[in-house]
Amino acid sequence: MKILFSMMIIISIILTLLTMLLNFISKKSFYDREKNSPFECGFDPKSSARLPFSLHFFLIAVIFLIFDVEITLLLPLLLTMKISNLLNYTFIVLIFIIILLWGLYHEWNQGALNWTN
Repeated sequence: MKILFSMMIIISIILTLLTMLLNFISKKSFYDREKNSPFECGFDPKSSARLPFSLHFFLIAVIFLIFDVEITLLLPLLLTMKISNLLNYTFIVLIFIIILLWGLYHEWNQGALNWTN
């Protein structure tokens, strides 16, 4: 166990030193005007390339993604219904669905689902 721990520390030190060395050696220029400007076939851009997007649309997409992943967690429960105890299965599914509905109710109360705001 001591050998594993000592090797982990040695590897961490080597990685830290290499990262610091590469940061000092690299010739990156964060203020390079040409690299930071948008490219449109050699022409000057007509408008800003970094348009703002709707934060509310982003929140709706994240909520959809979360609930979509939770639905995919519900699907394997159908396959386990055959091999598990019916009382335990019902209890687990009800708790899972109650948590989902509680999250939906919370998002609804916070106003995240109202598109007109």
